[in-house]
Amino acid sequence: MKPTSIITAVCMMLLSFSAIAQKKKVVPAPEEGLKTIAVQNLQNSYEQYKNIALQIWGHAELGYKEVKSSALLQETLKKEGFTVESGVAEIPTAFVATYGSGQPVIGILAEFDALPGLAQEAVPEKKGIAGKPGGHGCGHHLFGTASVAAGIEIKKLIEQKKLTGTIKVYGCPAEEGGSGKVYMVRAGLFNNVDAVIHWHPGNENGVTMTSALANSSAKFRFYGLSAHAAGSPENGRSSLDAVESMNYMVNLMREHIPQETRIHYVITNGGKAPNVVPDFAEVYYYVRHPKREQVKQIFNRVVNAAQAAALGTETKMDYEIIGGTHDLLLNRSLAEVMQKNLENVGGIKYTAEEKAFAEKIQSSFTFKYPSVEEAEKIKPLKIESDAGGGSTDVGDVSYAVPTVGLRAATWAPGTPAHSWQAVACGGTEIGTKGMNVAAKTMAMTAIDLFSKPALIQQAKDEFVKQKGNYKYEALLGTRKPALNYRD
Repeated sequence: MKPTSIITAVCMMLLSFSAIAQKKKVVPAPEEGLKTIAVQNLQNSYEQYKNIALQIWGHAELGYKEVKSSALLQETLKKEGFTVESGVAEIPTAFVATYGSGQPVIGILAEFDALPGLAQEAVPEKKGIAGKPGGHGCGHHLFGTASVAAGIEIKKLIEQKKLTGTIKVYGCPAEEGGSGKVYMVRAGLFNNVDAVIHWHPGNENGVTMTSALANSSAKFRFYGLSAHAAGSPENGRSSLDAVESMNYMVNLMREHIPQETRIHYVITNGGKAPNVVPDFAEVYYYVRHPKREQVKQIFNRVVNAAQAAALGTETKMDYEIIGGTHDLLLNRSLAEVMQKNLENVGGIKYTAEEKAFAEKIQSSFTFKYPSVEEAEKIKPLKIESDAGGGSTDVGDVSYAVPTVGLRAATWAPGTPAHSWQAVACGGTEIGTKGMNVAAKTMAMTAIDLFSKPALIQQAKDEFVKQKGNYKYEALLGTRKPALNYRD
């Protein structure tokens, strides 16, 4: 073969290989372009949502009292064209905001209640705020704002006819002990919803594959007879004695219940003066266990202790169920999708000032903690065998519809929830940067759900298998929302 012929043949082969390579070139799926748009919009709107979150951080309203916080989120959604139904499930601060029509119907959960007794300035040392009843020690000001932000981005894509279906943002009050979502589930507000997305502030970035503890809570009230504690104590019957007797029996019971159980209480009323035999006393109890059936059994034993205490002290007793939540059903099909999106979004990079703040926060810890750089990392997806250490009313939602959630680093790594350190971080850009990670991840995950009918079906199949034959029944029974449980 002549040299020119060889050169020609080689050129032809190269052209052929180039054509094959062109054909095999991977074309991004349409939803990836939509994710890019949503992420950019959220980044552009960062200051707006930061301002909303910090307003709610400043309100720090307790469960079922979140009037200003709920109104702010509702108004934000209304301005974006959502139809907002407020006061749902007989809860004044609960709402459902809806945009679009038809299937699929995707829900996003938003929380906004604060915790009592945790008022704290946004500084890296303990510095309470006098006269303020609570603080956002669980970061729900960030939770609600990020969820609203993600919902708005999906609304824009539906409005532009780039997605079809319905987006719902659920304003969920009183997660902290009030079981707000349980009443919303019980009212049928999640009927005909295909999937639900949520998140939670935390000290690391990862998709939730840890269940939660089922929980029952109640206030036990004892009624006795008052008398002069020195002059005629024999004429009195102490309601505080009854509370203490109940607590003593429950504490003895701890040896004879499953070791995973958690029981805790506070005496909310123990009398007014030492020289008066108290004629009224109240104790507030939580009972938790990974399995809802165990919670029911152990709670009944706590009730028996209360009845015995009343009998022994010649007082009368009644109790009011305050809350009750299920364990959390996990959905791996949805979790794997959310994990990919979280990894694409990435963690949080602190500025030098934020790093110094986080390290000052960590210096207040009395336990071992990770480096601040952990906030930049994403935890691998892993199913945890235990049920974690907390409870959430998201558990009840997960028994109604396939549900998936993530944690985002909104506090200095190692920071425990329900602490002044968490409140402080949540009032800074350490918190709002993490909130933005969550908003982007949720929006991207929602786009996947709107774009992939097969994914929704896969998640539903897994949900049916996980739930089995269990017929949902609220652990708090048929009671109306405990709107004054923080009083």
